[in-house]
Amino acid sequence: MSDDPESARTADPEPAENISGGDSDGSSLAEFAAGDPATRAEAVVDRLGDRYWQKTYGGRDAFECLVRTVLSQNTSDVASQPAHDALMERYGSDNESADGEGGDLATALADANHDELAETIRPAGLYNRKADVLTSVAARVLDEYGSVAEFDAFVRERDLAEVRPALLDFGGVGPKTADCVLLFAGGQVGVFPVDTHVHRIYRRLGVAPPDADHEEVRAVLEREVPAEKCGFGHTASIQFGREFCSARKPACLDGLDECPVSDICDRVGVDTGTGAVVDPAEAPAETE
Repeated sequence: MSDDPESARTADPEPAENISGGDSDGSSLAEFAAGDPATRAEAVVDRLGDRYWQKTYGGRDAFECLVRTVLSQNTSDVASQPAHDALMERYGSDNESADGEGGDLATALADANHDELAETIRPAGLYNRKADVLTSVAARVLDEYGSVAEFDAFVRERDLAEVRPALLDFGGVGPKTADCVLLFAGGQVGVFPVDTHVHRIYRRLGVAPPDADHEEVRAVLEREVPAEKCGFGHTASIQFGREFCSARKPACLDGLDECPVSDICDRVGVDTGTGAVVDPAEAPAETE
């Protein structure tokens, strides 16, 4: 990663294989006016935006974004990306359906043989359950919206308060999956998806309570980070988690200077003296 934040943003270093964020067609570089952050959460996001990227998101196909994010559940991009590629090769709209006609992805998945679909997405793990989810979601999208185009319009054009509950009502779609669709397809500002990296980082920082669940972390971040910064706050935090604030060996164990946010981090659950690292919820309580 470049030490020059400006050149890094210009070069657009966000990994193309990041299945949560998708490819560059669903994002554009952005600049936000400098100013004093109103909260520590905003200060962290600003710091990470300067190091990695400041972007706005939106414009991805809503149904494919939903499919991608279901595949990414409980696994890494390294595992879910090959599963997505194989699924698109077999069921994507560029391929012919059984009757020789070109078909869209939702129709192909709704009609897919379970065992064949599960085998196709095997690299993503939990492939039997995910095959069931993809088939049922595809059928429901077609039944309730009529087409993937109408579903896409619903995600893009309707109010967040209407779209999020509708997505969460799909079996197998949890808050993180719904929020990724809202952000990367719908372009909804003020949405900060919480994956395992975000959940760990902001409790470790002390921004969210140490025992906060994913939804409680989301509530803190969406309250304390300006709406327009939530999108890149999510993706830049993921990159920070991979590069610096890993679950078992955060960079601060090698010295506080090794982490770009150590001066605004409480290091909850991290003992830099002994090298012990625990989940923030299991960290000893502070004593007076």
